[in-house]
Amino acid sequence: MSSEHDIRVLNHLIEVTIDSMLGYAEAAKEAGRAELKDLFGRRAEERQRIAAKMQEQVRMLGGTPSDEGTLAATVHRVFVDLRAALSKGDEAVVKEVERGEDHIKAKYETLLKDDDLTPATRMVVQDAYQLVLEGHDQMRDLKRTMERTR
Repeated sequence: MSSEHDIRVLNHLIEVTIDSMLGYAEAAKEAGRAELKDLFGRRAEERQRIAAKMQEQVRMLGGTPSDEGTLAATVHRVFVDLRAALSKGDEAVVKEVERGEDHIKAKYETLLKDDDLTPATRMVVQDAYQLVLEGHDQMRDLKRTMERTR
């Protein structure tokens, strides 16, 4: 088990989490309903705190933490789709946010299967994953509620 491996994994998750934070911030800015603006804003702040905790772990491991999101095509596509959804109303925004949540949840789940993570790093990732999972489930439930009430 090496700290270099942990740093690589954490930096990847930091980038994905920052992408999520930026997506929530964009959704908060553009949502029509005040309660959605507030919800998305709180989730953006939460993702910022998650990234900061992982950045702290990277520093403790002697590494330099990422401080930007990814440039991955899939993430870019999520943001493009989110921006397009913004013009279609709150339900479309929630759908796109939930889709982004599926993406980040899958990233965390894949990396939690990594047997080479040190116990300390695994704990940081697991704690972050629990918050990501809560956000995912909340957006999934919100999407379902909106679909039922149309």
